[in-house]
Amino acid sequence: MSAVLEIRGVTKAFGSLVALNNISMQVEPKTVTILIGPNGSGKTTLINVVAGFYKPDSGTVRCFGQDVTGWPPHRLYRLGVARTFQIPTLFWKLTVLENLLVAGKDNPGEGFLRSLFKRSWEQAEQSLVEKAMSILETVGLSELWDRPALNLSGGQMKLLEIGRALMADAKLLLLDEPISGVNPTLAHEIFSRLLKLRDELGITFFVIEHRLDVALSYVDQVIAMAYGELVASGKPEKVIADPKVIEAYLGA
Repeated sequence: MSAVLEIRGVTKAFGSLVALNNISMQVEPKTVTILIGPNGSGKTTLINVVAGFYKPDSGTVRCFGQDVTGWPPHRLYRLGVARTFQIPTLFWKLTVLENLLVAGKDNPGEGFLRSLFKRSWEQAEQSLVEKAMSILETVGLSELWDRPALNLSGGQMKLLEIGRALMADAKLLLLDEPISGVNPTLAHEIFSRLLKLRDELGITFFVIEHRLDVALSYVDQVIAMAYGELVASGKPEKVIADPKVIEAYLGA
């Protein structure tokens, strides 16, 4: 099967600062790949290019075999690409369940005229609720379905963001430090959930992460960046032992 994500020759500059310099890499289907590197190495810029927040100055981005270079986020979202952020962006006053329901696609009850006719959308609404509850079970939040998102812990908020992406049928999830600020027990649980989603639903993950003490036990591939360039990629043990990575990332 071809790569879910292919980046070829991508360059992005902000004035005289070259944030990405001719980056080429790919993420295979049904894998968990982490992107590592010191602060300022270009990781977030690369994720933002893939997610459609930035348009590259040159190069191409392909998702699921399609050239999506320069596509806006909402179009990528329709294709099955979703992004989460280091600081969760939820609907704070809505419940956990409601946060998932707003992400459901093509709800007929949202149309102005059809909303007046309950029979035209009642069954679809019930199906969405059932789907949302199944996803909450998968990410470990089913018992908190009626809790306002504001009252969740930091780790639970990040699981809810992942669940919301799944509600939209995302197949490629771009995660920005999903275990940042999360206690070690929940950090391991989050990565365990990622593996479950990979194995059971065939989800592909491209993850920025600094906490290698946790992440390396769970990932299929590591890609390392420094100064806007790719310096190493491959299996975790190979990348961590690479002299360029040790020098640039670990500071030894």
